[in-house]
Amino acid sequence: MSLYVHPDIALAKTIDTDFYLNPAYLEASKNQLFAPSWQWIGDTGVCNEETNVHPFTLLPGFLDEPLVLTRYNEQLHCLSNVCNHRGNIIASTACHARHLRCQYHGRLFHLDGRFISMPEFEGVRNFIPENSHLPALPVFQWGNLLFTRLLPGLPAQAYFGDMMQRVAWLPLHQLQYRPDLSATYPVNAHWALYCENYLEGFHIPFVHPQLNAILNFKDYTTELFPLSSLQVGIAKTGDVCFHIPAHAPDAGRQIAAYYFWVFPNMMFNFYPWGLSLNIIEPRGVDQTMVRFITYVYDADKLGSGAGSGLNTVEMEDEAVVQQVQKGIRSRFYRHGRYSVLREQGTHHFHRLLAQNLSNT
Repeated sequence: MSLYVHPDIALAKTIDTDFYLNPAYLEASKNQLFAPSWQWIGDTGVCNEETNVHPFTLLPGFLDEPLVLTRYNEQLHCLSNVCNHRGNIIASTACHARHLRCQYHGRLFHLDGRFISMPEFEGVRNFIPENSHLPALPVFQWGNLLFTRLLPGLPAQAYFGDMMQRVAWLPLHQLQYRPDLSATYPVNAHWALYCENYLEGFHIPFVHPQLNAILNFKDYTTELFPLSSLQVGIAKTGDVCFHIPAHAPDAGRQIAAYYFWVFPNMMFNFYPWGLSLNIIEPRGVDQTMVRFITYVYDADKLGSGAGSGLNTVEMEDEAVVQQVQKGIRSRFYRHGRYSVLREQGTHHFHRLLAQNLSNT
């Protein structure tokens, strides 16, 4: 199998439909796309002085990796949550603890993953305690947001650096998680179809009438970075927009929303009220879970501008993406062509997919 997308968008065809339909590509993407990339794991609020042990599963139903976030000596640690004796899950619920202890046979670890002791192991030959620490993963913190990766790969700056620089003026340290405004949506479509729909504003006038009434579509732009992209939504006259300081890159622009995508599956939607972080979780070749995680720093602006009606926009996106999922199975469709003016983000995404899965 091979995938190829021409680097010149004016000549390129969209990625072959085999990518969406062949389970081998979905399986290969686990270690070639997702495990080496940085993934959101929560925020600093989940692991604090009161609850210093926070177990979770990274991309459940897909990577399905049991991990645990701990706070030890004022430092955050992301560790494997699997006991290296017999494979038992160590921490099953969030709690405050002095150590990590496996409830199966009593193996004990410090909160930073260092092995302490193991009952009844006298007489075991060639047992080296220093080789029995829990595997530790890197933790990257941006504001209150936390990320990790399962396999070696590029540094976090390669994924987040362009976004961090562009919105460095935002008060991200003030973001407050709002579970009441967060939601999870099952989508009957391939995860990449959902991403590529997000990556172009081409469909806004046709699919999102409410959003189209707020944004000035003729000024809608897309910018590409090595492992991310940005769509800038400009507000129509008099609508809600950011108050951008004079020293910021976009000073003087009437920006209603920043839509950042970070390879392969994260969407950072910044609005004047805060952040809607979307995590796209594959579940199968035609099944995806989309998580909308809401963080607010200015509640007075909730319900206004481009950041209002997000559930309606999601329902509209789901409807069209699920129709595309049906269409790509047609024997009469294999490739399309890109709009040079409007589909730069989708072309960029397809190029990254092809490059990272070229040996599949």
